[in-house]
Amino acid sequence: MACSFFQIASIGFASTAQTLSSFPRFSPRHEHCNKKIISAQKCSHMISNTKAQHVDYSSSSSSITQRRSANFQPTLWTNDYLQSMKDDHFLEEKFISRFEKLKDATKHLLHENKDIIHQLKLIDTLRQLGVSYHFEKDIKEAIGAINSSMNINFIKNDIFATSLFFRLVREYGYKVSQGVFDSFKNENSNFQLSHCNNIEGMLSLYEASHLVMEGEDTLEEARIFTIKHLKTIIKDQDIDPILKERVQHALEMPMHWRMPRLHTHWFIKMYEKEDNMNINLLEFAKLDFNMVQNIYKRELKQCSRWWANLGLIDKDLSFSRDRLVENYLYAMGFASGPKFSFYRMILTQVHCLITTIDDIFDVYGTLDELELFTAAVDRWDANDIDHLPKYMKICFLGLFNSTNETAYKVLKMKNVNCIPYLKKSWVELCKAYIVEAKWAHNDYTPKIKEYLENAWISIGAAPVIVYSFFCASETISNEALENLENYPTIMRQSSLILRLFNDLGTSTEEAKRGDMKKFIQCYMHENGVSEMIAREYLQDLIQETWKELNTSHFTINSSYEGSFTNLAIDIARMSHYFFDYGDGFGKPNHENKDRFFSLMVEPISLG
Repeated sequence: MACSFFQIASIGFASTAQTLSSFPRFSPRHEHCNKKIISAQKCSHMISNTKAQHVDYSSSSSSITQRRSANFQPTLWTNDYLQSMKDDHFLEEKFISRFEKLKDATKHLLHENKDIIHQLKLIDTLRQLGVSYHFEKDIKEAIGAINSSMNINFIKNDIFATSLFFRLVREYGYKVSQGVFDSFKNENSNFQLSHCNNIEGMLSLYEASHLVMEGEDTLEEARIFTIKHLKTIIKDQDIDPILKERVQHALEMPMHWRMPRLHTHWFIKMYEKEDNMNINLLEFAKLDFNMVQNIYKRELKQCSRWWANLGLIDKDLSFSRDRLVENYLYAMGFASGPKFSFYRMILTQVHCLITTIDDIFDVYGTLDELELFTAAVDRWDANDIDHLPKYMKICFLGLFNSTNETAYKVLKMKNVNCIPYLKKSWVELCKAYIVEAKWAHNDYTPKIKEYLENAWISIGAAPVIVYSFFCASETISNEALENLENYPTIMRQSSLILRLFNDLGTSTEEAKRGDMKKFIQCYMHENGVSEMIAREYLQDLIQETWKELNTSHFTINSSYEGSFTNLAIDIARMSHYFFDYGDGFGKPNHENKDRFFSLMVEPISLG
């Protein structure tokens, strides 16, 4: 049993060292913003000043081509460093044996005959400790039983329990109405101020409110109400320090928007401080975190060897960002469970290739070269690239070989030929890039509608969606393949959130170096407003797009597996991870450096 779970650490794919690649609807907060915004769902159906320059003497021409340079900082994590990361031996038999005993004890806790509120608290604790995936069937059945048999009047006067019930029931895919909160309102349909003294209840309501769907005014009111009063509460000097820290953490970002793995790391440390914590449950969570961290380390080392062998960061493409670690963290954030090892390693390759191709289009290539490269990807013929400059030949062959290798593995594992779909996704990405390259070349500022029609793809959505479908889905139906052609709405919405958050963190720096105009500049130009107002509008748009994403996620009924559609939420969460402190991807900062050590390098002490 132990081996069956942790064997996943060694499953993955074979080493590639021997191959070359081997708008939402809302009321604007400013009168001059009172224009109809493009909804994420509608958008998804539409489809030079520089810091530095250097001279490229092309071998195919005697002319001199002026190339831009973004002066990207080098990687913080070399291959030598990554290969030297210590294996902390948490996959040894003695740890696995102890882990299995604690796992059995935790399962027993789930089946104890306790009251409903106790069950809800335990399930929520398991989720936040990051170990609920071991008991998904048991938990789903428990939540279903509570939802179907429970008389809501039992907790109708308990704002904490009602909010926790609502959040867990909705997270596990059961229908629950916002009407469960009506009993906490007064005759004017406003939330009663008497609840403000219940800090735990207010915090629980705050977290539940971020699972809001379109048209749920009560949850929107709950979000505004709790934010206002929680901000006042934490100014109170008499508040319990641990509770104050929890409130501050929540106000910084709701749980629903957080990268789950990073939240787990934080919550384990918080749970350890609680007076009534279960010592065995704490040890179980710590062991699980460290064991899974070891799996990540092994995957990252293998990915780093692939990346070093691929050679795209060598002389000919030295202008591009070397972001192997950040790209692995993207993949790990999209799907953190041990069973997704194959997916994470493949998607890390995909993200590395996207980053390189993005820099070719944004920074280095001429328009003529970019047209040639796009046409070469469309033809998908490795024997027909002599007309490309050397750096593009290297990139194309890396893309071609790695894509074909992935298709070979998918064919062996799932008996599906995915080459046409993978190739199409790269063609669509390059076509979106060429649109932006022409806009930048002509110093053209697109309308918001025009920008968003292209931008949700240019964030890298097409390859990410298609590869995720083939790598994460256990079964692949013909109906799902047909629907994949137009991309699921839920994935378009999550990609739009990623694009908008990326623009929020990167657009100022990119504008300085002469890149194309991003959302903020487009909105300022179209509406004649300041950057501050454009940023506020963008933040509102992200909030509203989350509502659309929640609506799709909590009401979805399609041919796609849950493991695939669940990725949409995690894709959106990773936008917060990388761009909360500026451009945490292009310019890795101290926050993301510390996060990397917490997630990938330093095990949690068992003491």
